[in-house]
Amino acid sequence: MKKYSLFALITVLLALSLLQGCGYNTMQANEESVKAAWGDVESSYQRRADLVPNLVETVKAYAKHERETLAAVTEARSKAGSITVTKAMLDDPQAMAKFQQAQGALSSSLSRLMVVVEKYPDLKANQGFQDLAHQLEGTENRINVARSRYNKAVETFNTSIRIFPNNLTNSMLLHLKLKEPFKADEGAATAPKVKFQ
Repeated sequence: MKKYSLFALITVLLALSLLQGCGYNTMQANEESVKAAWGDVESSYQRRADLVPNLVETVKAYAKHERETLAAVTEARSKAGSITVTKAMLDDPQAMAKFQQAQGALSSSLSRLMVVVEKYPDLKANQGFQDLAHQLEGTENRINVARSRYNKAVETFNTSIRIFPNNLTNSMLLHLKLKEPFKADEGAATAPKVKFQ
């Protein structure tokens, strides 16, 4: 009886030590970190989307001849708001690409709007516009930070499901898929050409 009890105890201890090294908890924690980081990305983009209508209305009051630019910003905001990537879709490259494309279009239209504003000194001097422009600039910085943190969390997660022995645990128990990181915008792939006259 004693030999059987000792054998059972050793078997239990060995099983527990193997389970501790299998990475199950680590992979779960890393996936939760990815989801939390994605929540930060979403809230940063939502903050920007919330600023856009006030910015458009302020510019509209001064720049009545810029309807096309204002319409482009409004349309890009609407499109960006209609495309969502849920936490369950973070491993879908097509969903991430579509989301990034819509957010990039909004960024681009906001950049064009800021160029248009340069034509209107009264608008640039308006305190309400200045406040909105500062909030938008701060929000763009938050977006960049949130995207960087998300990419770091994705890197940690993706590594954790691919290394040994975690990859065995994942293939047998969890079946977790690699998450998609943010990629550089399309325009970032090629450097702008500069010509001096």
